Amino acid sequence: MDATRYDSPSSLSAGLRCRCPRCGEGKLFSGFLTVAKSCDRCGLDFSFADPADGPAFFVMSGVGIVVTALWAWAVVMFHPPLWVQFATVFPALIGGCLGCLRPVKAWLVAEQYLHKAEEARWDSIGGHGKGGFTYDRRGVSDRDLPDTH
Repeated sequence: MDATRYDSPSSLSAGLRCRCPRCGEGKLFSGFLTVAKSCDRCGLDFSFADPADGPAFFVMSGVGIVVTALWAWAVVMFHPPLWVQFATVFPALIGGCLGCLRPVKAWLVAEQYLHKAEEARWDSIGGHGKGGFTYDRRGVSDRDLPDTH
């Protein structure tokens, strides 16, 4: 394990700059949306990074809502012809999505690094409620539970 201490940036800063979540300097992507194998500065292995369809969903939803709201406002205010609507709305949707996809994916990868996200493990199944945080309420009335107030 590497004992070097890193001045890690915030997940938002690393995401917006598309940089390594550990050192904040290395490139996160080797292509447009392809996550690199490791950081070219600190050597962090990016195999943990699997944001799946999350970035696409968030970007399409956010950009779609913003562009649709602006389009509806513009149609009500200016009554543009249909060809102008097609000529502005589709490029805005495509450009907005393509422009936001990389930083959102990088932000989600940085969040996965920060929170040590990993695949689910079978040994955690059935382990809920251990540690004294919950009570087994089966066959116990509320009067029998300790007073927490």
